[in-house]
Amino acid sequence: MILAIDIGNTHIAAGLYRGDELQAHWRLSSLSDRTEDETWVMMDSICRANGYDIRQSRGIAISSVVPDMTPTFIKLAQKYLHQDALVISHELELGIEILYHQPSNVGIDRLCNAVAGLEKYGGPLIIVDFGTATTFDVISKNAQYLGGIIAPGIETSLAILHRKAAKLPRVGLAFPDKVIGDSTEKSIQAGLMYGTVEMIDGLIERIVKELGQPAKAVATGGLSRLIIAKVSNIETVDSHLTLDGIRMIYEKFESIKKSQHKKS
Repeated sequence: MILAIDIGNTHIAAGLYRGDELQAHWRLSSLSDRTEDETWVMMDSICRANGYDIRQSRGIAISSVVPDMTPTFIKLAQKYLHQDALVISHELELGIEILYHQPSNVGIDRLCNAVAGLEKYGGPLIIVDFGTATTFDVISKNAQYLGGIIAPGIETSLAILHRKAAKLPRVGLAFPDKVIGDSTEKSIQAGLMYGTVEMIDGLIERIVKELGQPAKAVATGGLSRLIIAKVSNIETVDSHLTLDGIRMIYEKFESIKKSQHKKS
């Protein structure tokens, strides 16, 4: 099995793959002071509870946008799985051309999304990832990562609104029954939820116009299924797209390494 780990600013997502099938997956909060031992106990317990033995992993790959947390998982892999983890970067052979002014500035999770999205859906493709930030990534039919958009995530916007405006309460992330809110809570929900929907649909339309051709739009991330019900321009929700990309990149890396070994 392959262990894929996606270290994000808010959550850590992990999954066990047998071949290309995701067998088990789980999420942990992103706590930078958690040790490799604490992290291992949590991951091992979750796997055992679902009937899987994480020690059977034959490979581990990591996508991380939190550099301070990456060493914890490298140490975990070495100490408990007796393996060196593959830490994914833009310098690996990803199978896509990165047309970003500074390729190293693209979030690794966004590149993993691009790799998986292109493999599964083809291009041109727009991937909308609902995380700490809401990101849009655009991939051409010629496997070129063209760039994208970064906007505040829904939960991030809500937290900032509550923190900066003392009288505004935290509210649940749910669509109110109408846009014109008749209470403070419903007014905030209308602004956040319907505002996000309009942003998503409007930006996708602008991207398609700029591309000059139709493009398939796919949503991923923790809140994607909540938002997709109201969005008009997204056709598909793929909740584990990032993990799929991590697994695909690991397999590509292993294939190249084996090929190089045979030649030598």
